[in-house]
Amino acid sequence: MEGSAGLLPGAASHTGRSIAKRIGVLLPLLFAFPVWLSAHDFWIEPSSFHPAVGSEFAVFLRVGQDFRGEPVPRNPRLIERFVLVAPAGAQEPIGGLPGSDPAGLLKVRQAGLQWIAYRSGRTPITLPPDKFEEYLADEGMESILVARQRRGERGREGREVFSRSAKSLIAGNGESGRGFDRPLGLTLELVPEKDPLGRRPGGLLPLKLLYEGRPLPDCLVVALQRGQPQNTVRARTDGEGRVSLKIAARGAWLVKAVHMIAAPPETGADWESIWASLTFEIP
Repeated sequence: MEGSAGLLPGAASHTGRSIAKRIGVLLPLLFAFPVWLSAHDFWIEPSSFHPAVGSEFAVFLRVGQDFRGEPVPRNPRLIERFVLVAPAGAQEPIGGLPGSDPAGLLKVRQAGLQWIAYRSGRTPITLPPDKFEEYLADEGMESILVARQRRGERGREGREVFSRSAKSLIAGNGESGRGFDRPLGLTLELVPEKDPLGRRPGGLLPLKLLYEGRPLPDCLVVALQRGQPQNTVRARTDGEGRVSLKIAARGAWLVKAVHMIAAPPETGADWESIWASLTFEIP
């Protein structure tokens, strides 16, 4: 069903009863496979992008590629921030049980545009030299390849810490309104400059990419439509951190970017990457 991400609309009320049955399976996965989260996209999937006011809905976390993902169970050790931002800007924590999928459950209290925001802590990962440099090239981080050469790291494994900054736009009662361009204070953040839900198929969606609140130039931004790989579009931000992406059709979209810097000494890594994602659905 269009707009569904694993649950039928209205089915979230049944989710709580099933979570306990899934914890025994999912909890061991919390810490067993950090490679799950490396060099892959991470995003938020609400059970509905346009839930009815007064209804419960579920928030799923996913990791994968090409907008096809696997569950990421709720891990309290990694969550730094997981909130619903109301149309006027008030924030409500999103609760859930450790090891559960969906990672959060909440009730829609207002009509209009609202944000789900997620920020994770750091996770370390070490990749073989060829895999690390292939991933840098795939994600448009050629400048890091040059820096590795300058630092004498070519041919050495890639020691990295990474974190996630994800957001998803929902519309209570399917209504649009203000708040689509509100920065949420995530470390790396894609901010729409026009309402994504108001885009017509084939139109452009202008965005600004912010790193620690400031525009980030010359960073690759990619938009993917679920199930339609031919509609994938890539562009780099300009000197003011802006980019415009062609949204070819109605449906669910994932917009993503990644920024890499030299890692702080206390991390024990050489590089730190911050991954941003934005999900929304054009009805």
